Amino acid sequence: MTGLAIAVLIGLPLVHCCTSGELQLVNGDTPEVGRVEICINGTWGTVCDDHWNHSNAQVVCRQLGYLNAVPEFYSSAYFGAGTGQIFLDDVHCAGNESSLLECMHRPIGSHNCDHSDDVGVSCI
Repeated sequence: MTGLAIAVLIGLPLVHCCTSGELQLVNGDTPEVGRVEICINGTWGTVCDDHWNHSNAQVVCRQLGYLNAVPEFYSSAYFGAGTGQIFLDDVHCAGNESSLLECMHRPIGSHNCDHSDDVGVSCI
């Protein structure tokens, strides 16, 4: 029996371990829409909307595999305020990056915002 099967049988919650730089969209009506969260050192955190633009949203959608999307972004915690750490702030993408971490940004974990500034993206 695998560890996963044992965890399910005894009722342990399943935890999704993440890889640094991985993105997810949460609190949206569909998987293609929601608050942007990024994994850093195995922990999910949020991204501030400071200086956010279409190019940044384009990189998020590309990284998530939504290559034919028409990206849009939403500021001011449109999809709800996150909890935990704020990992990225002052993100500036050219639009051709394959990962949000390739864009210019403050040092990871350094920010001058709070969760009321969490950014959201639509990749529809």
